[in-house]
Amino acid sequence: MIRRWLSVLPTRRPLAEVTRELVAVATGKLPADTVIKGGKVVNVFTGEILPWDIAIKNGRIASVGDVSAAVGPETEVIDASGYYLCPGFMDGHVHVESSMVTVTQFARAVLPGGTTAIFMDPHEIANVLGMDGVKLMVDEGRELPLKVFATMPSCVPAAPGFEDAGASFGPEEVAAAMQWPGICGLGEMMNFPGVLAGDPAVHGELRATLAAGKPITGHFAMPADFQGLAGYTAAGISSCHESTRTEDALNRLRLGMYAMMREGSAWHDIKATIKSLTETRVDSRRAMLVSDDTHPETLLSTGHLNHVVRRAIEEGLNPIRAIQAVTINTAECFGVAQDLGAIAPGRYADILFLKDLARVAIDKVMVDGRVVAAGGRLLVDLPAVAYPDRVRHSVHLKEPLTPWHFRINAPAGKSRVQVRVMEIIEANVNTRHLTVTVPVVDGQVTAGVEADLAKVAVVERHGGNGSIGLGFVRGFGFKAGAVASTVAHDSHNLLIVGMNDADMALAGNTLAGCGGGMVAVRDGQVLALLPLPIAGLMSDRPVEEVAARLAAVHRAWQELGCRLVSPFMTMALLSLPVLPELRLTNRGLVDTLQFKMVDLITG
Repeated sequence: MIRRWLSVLPTRRPLAEVTRELVAVATGKLPADTVIKGGKVVNVFTGEILPWDIAIKNGRIASVGDVSAAVGPETEVIDASGYYLCPGFMDGHVHVESSMVTVTQFARAVLPGGTTAIFMDPHEIANVLGMDGVKLMVDEGRELPLKVFATMPSCVPAAPGFEDAGASFGPEEVAAAMQWPGICGLGEMMNFPGVLAGDPAVHGELRATLAAGKPITGHFAMPADFQGLAGYTAAGISSCHESTRTEDALNRLRLGMYAMMREGSAWHDIKATIKSLTETRVDSRRAMLVSDDTHPETLLSTGHLNHVVRRAIEEGLNPIRAIQAVTINTAECFGVAQDLGAIAPGRYADILFLKDLARVAIDKVMVDGRVVAAGGRLLVDLPAVAYPDRVRHSVHLKEPLTPWHFRINAPAGKSRVQVRVMEIIEANVNTRHLTVTVPVVDGQVTAGVEADLAKVAVVERHGGNGSIGLGFVRGFGFKAGAVASTVAHDSHNLLIVGMNDADMALAGNTLAGCGGGMVAVRDGQVLALLPLPIAGLMSDRPVEEVAARLAAVHRAWQELGCRLVSPFMTMALLSLPVLPELRLTNRGLVDTLQFKMVDLITG
């Protein structure tokens, strides 16, 4: 990957290299590079708002309060009168790939809204391209003005034995990655059954991370199992973003975890989880606000962490506590509080200028002591990024798809059968496990508009055995046609949902031909297509272009009858066998409460 950074930002220097200069500025012996005067500083340590000025040297804060002695003839003085000043926002759990753009384009979208650091978990690309994919994304983020940290993906595949991915990680890969620059911990440990069962490979990954002195992030998706959560925490797992109820977040806080409360494009959990703070007196310093998965149009139209913070405030959280949950709390969770998360001496000068605190109205964004965005516009150039050709050809089907591949044969002599059905819950990561009676036509179990049942297929696409899992889903509202996506968590096989087998075959073959993406078809015609050639997950086109093409796919979904607000992520999780209650992989249906494969036809 070739990068040429055209930004005017200075080279980022570690604290150990600049201590003498910072002290000299703080004691009036050396002039500051920049002084910010007249603002009201949000102190995330004490929860106060203070009338402090700020002196900056070498991209870091040298002093606060009365810094008049640091003003020299060459010092840039910024008038912040009328502004609240708070630390840059930090996303403690995000999958950049879910935004369908490169790390660079993600930075373009989120910096103007106040996100100055992310802790990404690149397990989407890891499941397709393995260590090579992780390293490509980590390297891309290393010289951006957005500070990009990465957790090493822990579950590749997410559920071994239940699905087939493009790679497989174990303790050796994790131990090796812990030595890479930019790797700050272990990505979400989705294999919570393996943790609780004492699986040697799982605990080998935990051991490698703890031995490196880095945190383990979690994914515990059994909300009613407090004792299981306690055991999971005992393994050294320090955070979890899978809270969907008030009591989920409270339990994590009470056990000493960082409770990550999520608000993304599809998952709107803040309304319930924030009550763990607003309706109790618990300390909020282990609460974090995160996005998890955000689509490009959401980033452009609604925002990123600025939106998540705003939602928490709308639900009754004190604005300063909300800001703590995306600044100092996040920095402490990942052990970087000496550098980030506060407006305080020694920290990087990542500072937001807010016109209105409660409305999170961000006017200017400073990174490393330089204003990089103002009025919602990025003011610096970002690198030109070229991904290698080898990542653009990742859809390897065993053979072209035909309608025959999607036939579900009924037992001989049956006119009706009972089948297991995944029922989606809008704006929620979970599904319901239903048993539904459906008709048999010409010996085939069929989808049905009247019952809101669509057929689902997950096709292995990594050049392996070419296996296909078949099932049914309720809740999309499709009346005709088919949709397909290579964004299918977490193994990212080819996922197809449709009302007839011919359109399902066309949708799948269309994506195989363009290297992956999302498509909607009807009656043998492609209605809309979003190519995602980088691992079948991301585009290297500008985020605005990707958002526009995704909007066209959304309109096509609506033409097919779907009225969900954010259907793509809901569909993408149908194949993730670590979420309740029923999922489909290329190997078949998985009962994720019992963690076992189950038959589609039950009677």
